[in-house]
Amino acid sequence: MYNGIDFSTVIAVSNRHLTRLPYLDQVERICSFQPHAFLLREKDLPVKEYLNLALAVKAICDRHQVMMIPHFYTEAVTATGTGILHLPLWKLRDLKENDTGCLSGIRIGVSVHSPEEAEEAVSLGASYATAGHIFATDCKKGLPPRGLDFLKQVCVRSPIPIYAIGGIRLDSKQIHTVLEHGAAGVCIMSQMMGM
Repeated sequence: MYNGIDFSTVIAVSNRHLTRLPYLDQVERICSFQPHAFLLREKDLPVKEYLNLALAVKAICDRHQVMMIPHFYTEAVTATGTGILHLPLWKLRDLKENDTGCLSGIRIGVSVHSPEEAEEAVSLGASYATAGHIFATDCKKGLPPRGLDFLKQVCVRSPIPIYAIGGIRLDSKQIHTVLEHGAAGVCIMSQMMGM
């Protein structure tokens, strides 16, 4: 237990630039708390480096029985055998329009920023979405947060689970408040990488 938090509702989002420990040691620490999932988001890595990292992270996740969710690269799903992938909405649109079949049989998560985007994600076959940013965050410096009312609107209109993202801390009260607004869970990056 860490700050009284039930990690079964937490998707840990990676950012190797924020890690307190050497990266794979930090992943090991995070997975020891058994979050709902570990989203390997390292979006600045070229595909080959990302795939190498994904294999190392997947081994740690498997050891702790934590679902690893690759981000962006469809190749990572095949390489790691996860059967799940997280995409920006524009990328899901492109893949569906070009219909290469690379998403066949894969559960898809999508990042959304409005109730309408959540509806579009569902129409494109998403099985869950992250919605944000909910609170002020350094990741979106200068952009006002969308807030809890926004989150509630997205959750009420969505038939798929919605995970809140943006400015969410390792704080059981804050997490509880977010869940009360309809979210299936929360995504936490900065504090997970620094815990």
